[in-house]
Amino acid sequence: MGTTKAVTDASFASDVLKSDKPVLVDFWAEWCGPCRKVSPLLEEIAGEMGDQVTIVKLNIDENPETARTYRVMSVPTLTVFKNGEPVQSIAGAKPKGELVKLIESAL
Repeated sequence: MGTTKAVTDASFASDVLKSDKPVLVDFWAEWCGPCRKVSPLLEEIAGEMGDQVTIVKLNIDENPETARTYRVMSVPTLTVFKNGEPVQSIAGAKPKGELVKLIESAL
């Protein structure tokens, strides 16, 4: 536990939508500077809250289907899914406290 996991268009349904606990999806891209700022924070949170929430990363350039389905217009977009449904979403690099609050809203 305690690390983020990469998901793809192919694994999104099983890894996110069918998860028995809330999942925070980080929609990101290689070329995105703010995405690189958020990444270590998500690793930290995964280490601290990994028993309550799963944190996954979806590269929108490699997996455009899922990004299109959830209308991801900018990266990073962080969306919490609970029981297969998106419940809360924020766009842009945010401080760790805000990311934790986002996750806690779904617990």
